[in-house]
Amino acid sequence: MDIQTEKIELAKRLLDTEDKNIIDAVKSVFKTFDSDNAWGDLPEKVVLDVQESIRQIDAGLEISHDKARETFKKWL
Repeated sequence: MDIQTEKIELAKRLLDTEDKNIIDAVKSVFKTFDSDNAWGDLPEKVVLDVQESIRQIDAGLEISHDKARETFKKWL
């Protein structure tokens, strides 16, 4: 069976099912392979904070770990 035929057969089966578990499983498989989901199940706030940190590093605005420890030593 060629790939197009397989896709059609899968689409038919998906359209015919009323089983929410199957639909959720298919969605989960697509999420796993979705490049937009590289962050997994992390909360959006965490993803945005990490992306902002990466932008700051790329712009040369990072500080060393030692400098950060010195600055915040009263809380450590």
